[in-house]
Amino acid sequence: MVCRVTYRYKKTMEGDLVSDQLLQVLVEGFDPEKLEEERKDWQEVIAAYQNKTILQADLIGIESKLGEPCGVVQVGNIRGYIPLEHSGCEKLSDLRNLIGTKVAMMVLNYDRENDVFTASRKDALERMAEITWSRLKEGQVVIAVVRNVMEKILVVDIGGISVRIPASEIDYAWIDDLRDEFKIGDHLKVRVMEVDKENQKVTLSAKALKPNPYPDCTKRYVKGGEYAGKVTGVEDYGVFVNLEPGVDALVPHMRFERLRKGDRVILRVYDVNAKKERIYGKIVRKL
Repeated sequence: MVCRVTYRYKKTMEGDLVSDQLLQVLVEGFDPEKLEEERKDWQEVIAAYQNKTILQADLIGIESKLGEPCGVVQVGNIRGYIPLEHSGCEKLSDLRNLIGTKVAMMVLNYDRENDVFTASRKDALERMAEITWSRLKEGQVVIAVVRNVMEKILVVDIGGISVRIPASEIDYAWIDDLRDEFKIGDHLKVRVMEVDKENQKVTLSAKALKPNPYPDCTKRYVKGGEYAGKVTGVEDYGVFVNLEPGVDALVPHMRFERLRKGDRVILRVYDVNAKKERIYGKIVRKL
């Protein structure tokens, strides 16, 4: 395969200046498609810089540059760096949580000679948030991307806006630990419940898009009846027993037996309250 290789010559000690020369040589394993891919990658980066548009790329790691931690992104074969101060993250641990996920960014500058560019995720999020706020309305259904997961709180992003969703607004069923259900980068549909543009606050609910098991489920459970269930959570104040998708009963602890999440039990129903959407009962025994 014949390829073109550029040799650059600097000024010699004698002051002779040799201009760049283009030499045709034979190179084993040369792949012209790789050069074309790199050219297209640079076109994408430079176009984003010139037009101040937003790029998205995978955050593949963290490296220290000039004494500052930087997120490392990859656009094709070109490596870019997002300094912590431009990452939109308050702490290094927050940036670390984004490794392996796709992030938005705006190119700040580039160095084609060294095949590198720097970018700002913070600027991209601000631009996206500005657009989102202008379009956001109550009742809309949007796609949210999980950015952090805590035991009872899900932190999601909707178009550059960070929103915290409590476990109670994820599902009708009791969720013991959201970390068992979600991971960073997951996508979920949510309904916009409330928008306060003045204070820049948004309330979201994934539960609002799911069918409410009440009051229909009350037909399947009668006072005095005994039913098989699964322990979905053990708290100081009681035990959560799941009877069917979205239906959990909060019951007292057993007197002589300690239950764990995942245990199968028999639940005796004392009362079914459709208005409060609650089933009251007692665990008869462990299966």
